[in-house]
Amino acid sequence: MMVRILSLLPMLVGLLCALILLLSLVGYQTPETGNQVPIIPCPDDDAGCNVGMTTKNLDVPRAFGLLEITLELEWKEPDRGWLGVVDASAAEECPPDSTTGLTHCTEEQIGRFLVAGGPQNDGSMRFRLEPGSYRFVTAGYEGSSLDSQRVEMSSSVHLDNIVEIVLAGTSGLLLIGAGEMAFPVRNLLKRFRGQ
Repeated sequence: MMVRILSLLPMLVGLLCALILLLSLVGYQTPETGNQVPIIPCPDDDAGCNVGMTTKNLDVPRAFGLLEITLELEWKEPDRGWLGVVDASAAEECPPDSTTGLTHCTEEQIGRFLVAGGPQNDGSMRFRLEPGSYRFVTAGYEGSSLDSQRVEMSSSVHLDNIVEIVLAGTSGLLLIGAGEMAFPVRNLLKRFRGQ
């Protein structure tokens, strides 16, 4: 009888792991939000279009490696301007002005730092946040006088796939172990053979 009572602990932990796994599979989706984002105009006579950059890093801690966080952005005028995400090291070679965010770099120069988005886009960008530091960049296309455009953003969060697999395995082992503690297979087989 005492073993059956003790089997409740691994059963409860196994059920908790299964619940966390289920919640992760469903995930969490934030409501869509929109903002006006400044775009650097690019007149026809410019020798390359200069890029604007956020002045502060978006720092993603190492612990976020356990999660899968995905940002989805869509902008309204993809034929006149673009958005992207670069590694924060881009700010060393292309430092943004502290008030305007304008860099001295063109889209070709910033291109090697791009992590997501960029000039070749369809008006949308999907970016998975990995541990590290990032900055957002934006620019207009040649001949565009666009100085801002509306950007819609949403995000989704769930556990990383490897974490989900570990949780599923742990949950299964704990539930099987709890079942074996409460109702040993040997005893069930003995009863079955005795009939």
